[in-house]
Amino acid sequence: MTISQNPLIENLELIARQVVEGFIIGLHKSPFHGFSVEFAEHRLYNHGDALRHVDWKVYGRTDKLFVKKYEEETNLRCCLLVDTSASMHFPKEEGKYSKLEFSCIAAASILQLLKRQLDAASLALFNQELYYFSDCRSAHSHYRLLTHELEKTLKKNPENQKTNAVAALHQVAEQMHKRSLVIVFSDMIDDAGNTEELFSALQHLKYNKHEVILFHVMDGTKEVAFDYENRPYEFVDMESGERIKLQPHQVKDVYTQSINIYMKDIADKCLKYHIDFVPVDLTKPVERVLYSFLLKRNKLL
Repeated sequence: MTISQNPLIENLELIARQVVEGFIIGLHKSPFHGFSVEFAEHRLYNHGDALRHVDWKVYGRTDKLFVKKYEEETNLRCCLLVDTSASMHFPKEEGKYSKLEFSCIAAASILQLLKRQLDAASLALFNQELYYFSDCRSAHSHYRLLTHELEKTLKKNPENQKTNAVAALHQVAEQMHKRSLVIVFSDMIDDAGNTEELFSALQHLKYNKHEVILFHVMDGTKEVAFDYENRPYEFVDMESGERIKLQPHQVKDVYTQSINIYMKDIADKCLKYHIDFVPVDLTKPVERVLYSFLLKRNKLL
């Protein structure tokens, strides 16, 4: 089944270019440059060396200051992993991006940024299985192909299509043999009951020395604040088709408490496992979310 594309998205590549051009002027250097480095050797600390490069473990053993030297790789490899399950099509409201539309625009914008840097990128799409996984290349034709694949994704409507992020993450980890930056866009609806399996899969990527960035995409008004009128509603699970009738005020307190605990758990585990966590609220413009994130990375490097 296909659906008509949101009129807000007439040309994904053009929108992505506009988003990138809107915030790239404020970045003095690439927000991704310098991630892809390999440890080479130690040397003695010299006055003026940055303390962040001191190997404090060696200092604890030898009582001498040594600095880590790195061999920087020439190009970044980046994999964009996008959840395309049924729940990502929420909300279906005129004049507003769904979670999938937001994710595709953000992913296409990052592709534009990577293309400008002459870096290599790949795209992975999953719902209950990993059904698309491209090669990692840097050719301009390859970037057009990936953007076109995102546009095709926006025109599909996988009714009752469930999510299996855990399996997709494990599969990507097994198939990516070179150290890469992995950027995940998902609402992680399928893992709300068990975050341990999700983070086991994310740790699989970390174990293989990939850097991981998780964009957790949610609608702040409907999914987090549960802001509905005080009248009867029929709520439909977009992935299972299950329906339930109720008045929002009957469950709002319990729901908001549960979703806030879940989101805090995700954020805490990302911090624990050194995964860059980006909470995304659909009520905020795409460019603002990306700009805040990229500016933060730019300052950290």
